Amino acid sequence: MSYVRKYGRPDLYITFTCNPQWDDIKINLFEGQTPTYRLDITARVFRQKLKALMDLIIKFRVFGEVRCWMHSIEWQKRGLPHAHILIWLIRKITPDQIDSIISAEIPDEIADPKLFEVVKKNLIHGPCGVLNLNSPCMIDGKCSKRYPKALTSDTITGDNGYPLYRRWSTEDNGHTVTIRMQNQDIEFDNRWVVPYSPLLLKIFKAHINVEHCNLFKSIKYICKYVNKVIWLFSK
Repeated sequence: MSYVRKYGRPDLYITFTCNPQWDDIKINLFEGQTPTYRLDITARVFRQKLKALMDLIIKFRVFGEVRCWMHSIEWQKRGLPHAHILIWLIRKITPDQIDSIISAEIPDEIADPKLFEVVKKNLIHGPCGVLNLNSPCMIDGKCSKRYPKALTSDTITGDNGYPLYRRWSTEDNGHTVTIRMQNQDIEFDNRWVVPYSPLLLKIFKAHINVEHCNLFKSIKYICKYVNKVIWLFSK
């Protein structure tokens, strides 16, 4: 928490997950191999992608000039690494700037087909709830990630953690996407979209969850989560 005491709350919390379908991984596999059997390849490729992402944020200042940052890398049970990143900006993100940086909506398939496909493949949560009671996120009959989210016509900066991002309903010209899951076609609207940066998503084509941090009481949890591996080993 020394970062928070010195620099205040971080502006962005980013979770960057390795995509086993990256061409850089697939072209280095032998016939019949899957990425989970070549952790050396997935680790190297992910590290290169993470460095490129951090360079975009820090050197090229895609979100503005950076004051400081911290991140940790973890490996999931199936062997795919992911990074938790905290970013402090010199100029804080104001409420009216959030929508220009973070989206929680399905893109227009005609206007931006590439972004639409990446969101469809990587940023749709679930299904969970009544659609899939056995989803890993389900605890005591409820989604631990609180999906589906509420639909709202404007982004609202709340007082209990992350903002309520703009999620247009179909009546407000919000888009939907149909995904084949569990031998059935399921239609998702904006309630199921994981918040993301359109810029980062187009470049890296992976699951990249981007959140705006707006309250101190959520920062302690985030900082602890980013440093979870170090904290566990220090116990």
